[in-house]
Amino acid sequence: MDAQRSGPPRRPTPQEVAAAAGRGLADVIGPGLRVLFCGFNPGLYSAAVGLPFARKGSRFWPALHGGGFTDRELHPWEHDELLRQGLGITSLSNRATARADELTSAELVAGVTGLAVKAERYRPRWVAILGVTAYRIAFVRPKAELGPQPGRLGPARVWVLPNPSGLNAHFPLPALTAEFAKLRRELGAEA
Repeated sequence: MDAQRSGPPRRPTPQEVAAAAGRGLADVIGPGLRVLFCGFNPGLYSAAVGLPFARKGSRFWPALHGGGFTDRELHPWEHDELLRQGLGITSLSNRATARADELTSAELVAGVTGLAVKAERYRPRWVAILGVTAYRIAFVRPKAELGPQPGRLGPARVWVLPNPSGLNAHFPLPALTAEFAKLRRELGAEA
């Protein structure tokens, strides 16, 4: 399905969702972003419709808005508005799966190389990894915690946020939003 639509996608059938296994998504990326958000990988529903964080009820969009990054809650198909606000989306692995734990450690570690290339090319101020578990594995930092991280990806500083997946029961939406707000405050302090 076309990733650059102007309205909500058609709801895929269960067969279309299942058939999306292994598919990838186009990055929502451009030069000079304030933050490039980086998830583990696309979910099957997102891959089926061709949009990141597309499943109804995705917590990414309300956390982004509630954390102060956007003046309203955006929809997955509003790529242009997301980019206008200096925000982008990519993944460590571009292989859609039903669950992030279907990815191998090797896939996550290899994803850091591609992410570093994107950071060097597009030069975001921050790369925000969405999930401390993915960060620990991919960056080989088993004791990492949420928040700013040592080192850089190209010119970008690195911040770890909780995974916005609804499967991440440790972070209800208010707690997730509070973590997003910490990064937003850091951006404001840099301005």
